[in-house]
Amino acid sequence: MNVKVILALALVAVGSAVGVTSFKKSVTPYLSFAEARRTAGLVQVNGEIADKNYVLKPLEQYMEFKLKDQKGEVMPVVYHGTIPGNFDQATMVVAIGRYREGRFLAEQLLVKCPSKYQAEADKQKAARS
Repeated sequence: MNVKVILALALVAVGSAVGVTSFKKSVTPYLSFAEARRTAGLVQVNGEIADKNYVLKPLEQYMEFKLKDQKGEVMPVVYHGTIPGNFDQATMVVAIGRYREGRFLAEQLLVKCPSKYQAEADKQKAARS
């Protein structure tokens, strides 16, 4: 075989291996609360806000709340960063971070709010009734 072909195939193989490894490291899996407690790395958990009694300090960019999963399990979440403006309207919250010292330390929050179209459909249903 030609040396150039072998060298090219080796470079493609090494490049593919590096790409796959980098991709796997950048993927943050969704885990249950129990799995998140056992995992040392960065993970995603999701759920609904357990109650509206959350601590919000916008000037300090600090938020503390409780997240409830589909099983009804509750996990305290602490977040330092820009507070999502629509947090009080959230139906679901995705928290990305690590579980430490009895609480989930979120590095990022993704807030899912009800659709404006859903609200409009509800208004139309109420008007027909």
